[in-house]
Amino acid sequence: MYTVKFYKGDYSKRQNDANQDKAVAYVEHHFNSFTATSNYAVVITGSNASTTSKNWGRWYAREVAEHFGIPVGGDNGIKVGGFGGRGDGSIKHTDMPAVLLEPLFASNPQHAEIIRSESGQSALAQILVESIRRFFPDGGLIAFSVGHKYKDSSPHDRGAPLAGRGNEADFAEKVLEKAQALLLAADHPAEGRIVRVMQGDTLLFEKRIDEDAVVTWSSGRDLLFIPE
Repeated sequence: MYTVKFYKGDYSKRQNDANQDKAVAYVEHHFNSFTATSNYAVVITGSNASTTSKNWGRWYAREVAEHFGIPVGGDNGIKVGGFGGRGDGSIKHTDMPAVLLEPLFASNPQHAEIIRSESGQSALAQILVESIRRFFPDGGLIAFSVGHKYKDSSPHDRGAPLAGRGNEADFAEKVLEKAQALLLAADHPAEGRIVRVMQGDTLLFEKRIDEDAVVTWSSGRDLLFIPE
């Protein structure tokens, strides 16, 4: 069983509060920003990151890259200690595995459209939730932090502007809210694997099945057979 709590205040306070609450995982959500053609998925881990944090970050970055058809950045999807130290202080003071997500570029017009869309936000939330289920299958408190937003020292900060309209932090918060809803609504065990049916970026069907179950497709009848 999972619980989710959003942490606010300056980044050091968020991490200390999550430590006191004995959270099992810490997620800070951002979107990247550089040029209009920047195009990759990356996760920042702390300079003191555990193996779990690194594996979790790489898995998430690869899944985002595969889903949206973009490359992974950094070292196979992660940047330990951030870019020139940027982002390191946001996650290195946690007692639990922690990742700072930068799945898409706010400055890239194509990425910005995805970020603004319900389908894009839902896809990012699904990937995040699947990563949490995979690396923390026993449940527990998941700490969420909206990058830039709710800082006591800079209350009006909203991060980078999205190409076209909007701001990074507001849409990062939407993704985390969707992920929270998915985690809290989960009524199936963590074991097994998930079968999903997608139409473009829209999730039509999701079912968790046994790890060894056989899924078959009948091309003659246009039927997908999923075990009970």
